[in-house]
Amino acid sequence: MRLTRSMSAVSLLIAAFMLALLNAGQAQAAGPAYVALGDSYSSGNGAGNYIDSSGDCHRSNSAYPALYAAAHSPSSFTFAACSGAVTSDVTGSQLGGLNSSTGLVTITIGGNDAGFADVMTTCVAGSDSTCLNRVATARTFISNTLPARLDSVYNAISSRAPNAHVVVLGYPHMYIEPSWWCLGIGETKREAINDAADLLNSVISARAAAHGFAYGDVAAAFSGHELCSGDDWLHDLALPVWESYHPTARGHSGGYLVALNARD
Repeated sequence: MRLTRSMSAVSLLIAAFMLALLNAGQAQAAGPAYVALGDSYSSGNGAGNYIDSSGDCHRSNSAYPALYAAAHSPSSFTFAACSGAVTSDVTGSQLGGLNSSTGLVTITIGGNDAGFADVMTTCVAGSDSTCLNRVATARTFISNTLPARLDSVYNAISSRAPNAHVVVLGYPHMYIEPSWWCLGIGETKREAINDAADLLNSVISARAAAHGFAYGDVAAAFSGHELCSGDDWLHDLALPVWESYHPTARGHSGGYLVALNARD
């Protein structure tokens, strides 16, 4: 009887020890606390599979932040990105999840500040000259005004999450080039829109580097999958209209997530 009781006690001790090791291993396996900030290209507008509680922010379980969180099991995940957000929305309402324990921050921002939606509407519906004039206005804003706005966002992130690895993701080209035929929009407009995206990405990349942040080259990740490629990872003019010119679920998994993983 004494031997049996001793063996039972030993068995309990071994079980407790193994459970402690298992719990420690699970704690070590958890990734760093992750906060996803930004606009519709981060919230997942266009990816479907929307989170009901997100309302007009159109956050999606198929967006790259949700996909990354599902794959890496962060210790916490704050999905703050919201469709339509501009830089002041990030600093005004999206930073609550950041703190000294935050290990990873991702963000796309700047496209709405530059008037992305209006550029696309003007270029699709208007003449070449009208499109080029609107793109020129956007380019002036991107060069002269946007850098300071990005600095404000990046400074706020650094201040609130000083230990975080920050990955700033850019935007894809909207159209493949060259393309002999593209419904509703000619080569002049396509080139102007893509060139503006290049300028936007160059400014975002430069400001991110100035703050010590990593930059994810989404244009490279989307190469060959732009509109009119025949294997589009972006919505053309679509219903609901707010999904137009945004990445599909494949654009998030094959484009944005790949670009993030390359810089993580």
